[in-house]
Parts: sequence; C-alpha cells; structure tokens
Amino acid sequence: MHMRRNGRRLHPRFESDRRAARDANAAYALPGLGDEGDNEMEWEILAGLPQEQQRELLSHCVRRKYRKGETVFHESDPGNALHLLAKGRVAIRITTPMGDTATLTVMGPGAVFGEQALLNDDVVRTATAVALEPVETMTLQRAEFDELRTKHPSVERFVVSILTGQVRRLSQSLIEALYLPADKRVLRRLVDLCEVYRVPGADPAEPVSINLTQDDLASMAGTTRPTANRVLQEAVTNDFVALGRGRIEVTDPTALARRAR
Repeated sequence: MHMRRNGRRLHPRFESDRRAARDANAAYALPGLGDEGDNEMEWEILAGLPQEQQRELLSHCVRRKYRKGETVFHESDPGNALHLLAKGRVAIRITTPMGDTATLTVMGPGAVFGEQALLNDDVVRTATAVALEPVETMTLQRAEFDELRTKHPSVERFVVSILTGQVRRLSQSLIEALYLPADKRVLRRLVDLCEVYRVPGADPAEPVSINLTQDDLASMAGTTRPTANRVLQEAVTNDFVALGRGRIEVTDPTALARRAR
C-alpha cells in the first residue's frame, strides 16, 4: 500500500519516518522555543526565516544516524534530500579523473550539504559525503520542501542563503588557487579546520586536535602531499603544530592565523 500527497505516491516507510520525525522534533527545538536542554543546536542557515517557519521546516526533517566511516551518499547517486548536520563531522570527497579520491572540505555541526537536491527532480550527487565520526543529520526530502515552499513562499530564502554561501566559498577558493602560493593555502585550510574541530565555547587560542590525514589536508589545499608535509614540518619547527598518526594538533592557533594571512 502507498500513500499519496499532492498527487505523489509515498512509500509507507517514508510516511512513517516523516510522522516519527515530527513527533520527535522537540529534540531539535530552536533556541528559546524548546526545553532548557534543547537549545544547544543553533541553525544559523535558518536565521532569515521567521521562527514559526523555522520550526515547521525542522518538523518536516527526518533524523538519520551514521557510523564512523559510513557513506551518507555516493557521488552520482540520485539527489533527493538535503542534510542539516546536527552532530559529528562529514568529509565531502570526489573521484579525480585519475581515479584518486580527493577531499574538498570537512563540515561540522550546523553545516548544510546536499542542497542541490532541492533544486529539481533529476539532480545527481556531485560528490560523496562520508561520516568521519558518529554523525547525525536532519534530512529534508525534496517533496517535503516543495510542500513547504508552496505553503510559505518565503522558505525559498533558505535555499537562496545556502547557494549564496556556496558561491562565496567557491569564489574565494578560485581566487586563492589563482593568486596564493600552495604553502599559504595549506595554512589557510588548517585555520578553517580549526573552526570545524574546535570545541564549542572554547577559547580560540586553545590547542585544536584535527583528526585528518596529510593527504586530506593536501587535497583540500589543492596541492600535493609532499608540499603539505613540508609546510607542516615547518610549522612543527616553529612550534605551532604537532603531528601524530592520522592527526594534526594545532598547538598555537593564534600563531597559525598570523602565518596564514
């Protein structure tokens, strides 16, 4: 048996997930709208919407959990849902023309990915999303979003805000690739990763442990691993970075930020 909504056939499991997500939505209450213990997650990307519309959008989301190393979605998969990252960190990776895997970016709680899924029906994923640690996302299906924007046209601002941020980041990356040396790009990606891995509320000057490989850092900076390693070894010599197996410790984020300017 299948249910229908707005002329669309919905699988019973999807409809069940949707109802369960709405029943459990108090766990993702907006700041000031839920119980005292529910105010930890602040969805900055929703700030342009009235609070009632923010609440309604979140009520249409389905909570998903992923184990460390699990793939959230694969490159070339059909794109049918957007993910709001509630917990953990996710790497966005692509396959290069040579068949290698390259990490484009790493996202932390509060980030949004898979946004192209909301644009039209025939979107395919342009990258793979992998959970770097236990991850929880709030997943918004395209059909649910279409229903929301029919009811509240202003919800379109949500997608516009996401796409505007994406264009800004891509423009900055292009400028850096064209006009900054690789050494500086490596340092700037480390600064970005400090923001992703810093404990919420921690002093920005406190050390930050980044659980990524040098290969990940190199591909994020658009350079080779030997170049990234050389930059990191210089940072170790200058006493603001320490290296471990599969880990980069930024011991002095303030000094790193100065070097990255």
